[in-house]
Amino acid sequence: MSGENDVEMHEEEPVEEVDDSDDSEESEDDDDVDTGDEDEETPENQRQAYIPGLSRPLKKGEELDFDPSAYKVFHSFNSDWPCLSFDVVKDGLGDNRTQFPAECYIVSGTQADKPRDNEIIVMGLKNLSTMRKQKENKGDDSDTSEDESDDEDEEQSKKREPKMHAVSIPHYGGINRIRADRLGDSTVCACWSDQGRVQVWNITDALNYSHGMSGESKTEVQKIDRPLFTNNGSGKEGYGLAWSPLKTGDLATGDIIKKIYLWQMKEGGQWAVGANPLTGHKKSVEDLAWSPTETGLLSSCSADGSIKLWDTRATPKDACVYTVQKAHESDVNVISWNRHENLIVSGGDDGELKIWSLKTIQYGQPVAVFKYHNGPITSVEWHPDETTTFMASGEDDQTTIWDIATEADGQTNIEGVPPQLMFVHMGQKEVKEVHWHPQIPGLAVNTSIDGFNVFKTINI
Repeated sequence: MSGENDVEMHEEEPVEEVDDSDDSEESEDDDDVDTGDEDEETPENQRQAYIPGLSRPLKKGEELDFDPSAYKVFHSFNSDWPCLSFDVVKDGLGDNRTQFPAECYIVSGTQADKPRDNEIIVMGLKNLSTMRKQKENKGDDSDTSEDESDDEDEEQSKKREPKMHAVSIPHYGGINRIRADRLGDSTVCACWSDQGRVQVWNITDALNYSHGMSGESKTEVQKIDRPLFTNNGSGKEGYGLAWSPLKTGDLATGDIIKKIYLWQMKEGGQWAVGANPLTGHKKSVEDLAWSPTETGLLSSCSADGSIKLWDTRATPKDACVYTVQKAHESDVNVISWNRHENLIVSGGDDGELKIWSLKTIQYGQPVAVFKYHNGPITSVEWHPDETTTFMASGEDDQTTIWDIATEADGQTNIEGVPPQLMFVHMGQKEVKEVHWHPQIPGLAVNTSIDGFNVFKTINI
């Protein structure tokens, strides 16, 4: 990527709801959906939420109708190549930011057709405004002409346009997973490459440059001679990648040949990678998550269907403290550790989301199971502030938000929908990863094969 406007960022309407209305030509039990005929607009009080997998399939000519009132913020943007992994970068703009327009930073890694075309992209997302309110009908008494009103709308729209100021760092090989961390005064990212190596890059200068950029959305290339550190390990690629939140510079990596390596940061920007990996999984290590409260406690999940807990302070042969052998019916793809409670959420190829408590995990039974997604789970993450809330995504092209504290209410329950399901975000294809912003409460970001979405819902 080089030059200007390689990255497009714009406001877009996600697919959220359909209009259901009666039609005399259809049977009574067949809901009708808005076909786009402006002369037959469905009254708002007759609209019904479209529930994937439960509502009837759309008919020819029918389209999902987005309800803007469900979002406080929504923006989308694209890069030249899909980014299957990204991370939110903690910035120096303050915590608990509630004012909009907002500004935030992420780092992502591409999956290009050719290894040499890949890149790490540091993205500054600026002027993230709230949703526009519906324009009021001025009526005949308005003394504002239609042309003047259109000019005002165009001017206001221009001011509200989000901006992307991105810095591209060339990277040889597709990036399976990328994770950022703050090391002293520097911000770094670790990248799991499909070339079979893990590299640590210093992205501090790229972040500072992005922060100082202004004007229209654009991308500029920054040449970095070499990464801070490279570990070729076994030479096989992997996906498990996690920085310790409690011990600065500690990193864990897991590969497709069942091994977990522990890294410790040394002086001079170097790392010592343990010669003896943690072993015990029977198939690929899919994800890793450190405990946010107990130093050295690590969790892992695998394509063998298991979840393991490790005490990394012990010797590798004694490090595994517990194994849930059949955590899911098949591959366990992703896990996330709650920052406030000893809870882990996992997602598998079976489409199930499971909550595990460290108080009872030794019995091999989850404390909650949620079945809603119609495809493998691709990402999960607990909300950084709301103890009982987490977000998930699946290969069914849905991003969902859950509150495990919600109890069933017979009057408001929808058959086939768990009462803990708070929100369904649609409109993307092959959603790969989701993250909450740790400094802007309720702001969510996800990536898919067709781009990124940044959104904040009205109920979070």
